[in-house]
Amino acid sequence: MGDYSIIEERLGGLIGGLESEYTRRTPKSRELFEKSKKLMPGGVSYAIRYFRPHPVFVRRAEGTRVWDVDGNEYVDYWMGHGTHVLGHSPSFVLDAVGEALRVGTHLGYENPYALEYAELLTKVVPGLEMVRFTNSGTEANMYTLRLARAFTKRRYVVKIEGGWHGGYDALHTAVSPPFTGPESAGLPEEYLKYTLAAPYNDSEAVEDLLRRYPVAAVFVEPVLGAGGCVGPVEGYLRELRELTYRYGSLLVFDEVITGFRLAPGGGQEYFGVRADLVVLGKVVGGGLAGAGAFGGRAEIMEMLDHLKIPDPRSRAFHGGTFVGNPVSMIAGYTLVKRLSESRSLYETANSLWDEFRRGVDRVCEEHGSICWTTGAGTMTGIHFTRVRPRNGREVYELRWSKLVEYAFHLYARLSGLLYISEKLVHLLPSLIHSREEIELFARTFEGFLGRISKA
Repeated sequence: MGDYSIIEERLGGLIGGLESEYTRRTPKSRELFEKSKKLMPGGVSYAIRYFRPHPVFVRRAEGTRVWDVDGNEYVDYWMGHGTHVLGHSPSFVLDAVGEALRVGTHLGYENPYALEYAELLTKVVPGLEMVRFTNSGTEANMYTLRLARAFTKRRYVVKIEGGWHGGYDALHTAVSPPFTGPESAGLPEEYLKYTLAAPYNDSEAVEDLLRRYPVAAVFVEPVLGAGGCVGPVEGYLRELRELTYRYGSLLVFDEVITGFRLAPGGGQEYFGVRADLVVLGKVVGGGLAGAGAFGGRAEIMEMLDHLKIPDPRSRAFHGGTFVGNPVSMIAGYTLVKRLSESRSLYETANSLWDEFRRGVDRVCEEHGSICWTTGAGTMTGIHFTRVRPRNGREVYELRWSKLVEYAFHLYARLSGLLYISEKLVHLLPSLIHSREEIELFARTFEGFLGRISKA
């Protein structure tokens, strides 16, 4: 094992120099950040996009690269929070969006574009017999939980520790340490009265909750995203499937990140496990904002059907001004159709990132087993923990340093690599990142380990 105290001391000396060099290279970003602090809380549009001593302000993006306001070029391993699985601004999507804008930005009525896209999704995503569109992944999770409760006539929901399902009240808990209580001020404890949490990769903990409470649904990301890109141990997802069947609960896969990323059919296809309901976001919008959808078994989705259930208080509500707008529908359709026809691209990308994780694991072992990789497909996490983490709790509790993730984030920025966040090394790259770009990250990481663990 590495000598953590010596490494921590070395990190403290390294960070000061890295911060100075970063500040020197990004004066315009620093200037914009100072201005932004007066106009937006914390100086950012979303707290996760902040990093010290100030965030990069990106001016444009194309393919696998982004450029900041100071002219610095970076290889992007975050790709719009995982949205851009075929790179930033793919020309075939932009061309389709150009055509869509001539149709109208928002029609406000039923249109053939939403219908055509729904038909495609039911063919690509396993078990998606019916679908509804939303404006975000958060909305999709909110409506899915409401639907699950309406269908089962139960109140409780089980969510997995470290799982992120957006800012919806009933699921906004057990995301980060101490994994209890609300994750936000202004969220009363009573709003979480029927929310239960269990560790990822622990089916026994889930069964204990199912045995003790009338649970409407179990919400799980097939691969933890914000929890550190931790994948399931053998049999875990199948055990959840069996348990929910046995106890009369619904299994919900939140595939906002894994959907269209691990495979065209997402985690269901990749792991060979079918959920009752699936939540989609990010990629489903084709790279545009306002991206979300949910769907699954017809008998469940029909709880939304006003024709079959005329009484609004007897069915689950879903709606939204911009749902099914032609721009998002055409962009999403165009991208998902291309992905469904590009299975060889998944095989190549998944193989490259498997190779990357094996290589980084070897390097970590050579440096005293001070770090470990996790992930599946292109989703990749690197953890500075005492052993390889199996769930979101271990990602945090087994850390040996409070500085190393930040130090590497700085080091990566100065090496022309960009990802979020400085608190976790987790990557959501595209399917088009080249072998050279993947090897660049590996070499940069190895160079960093050499700096902090040298004798």
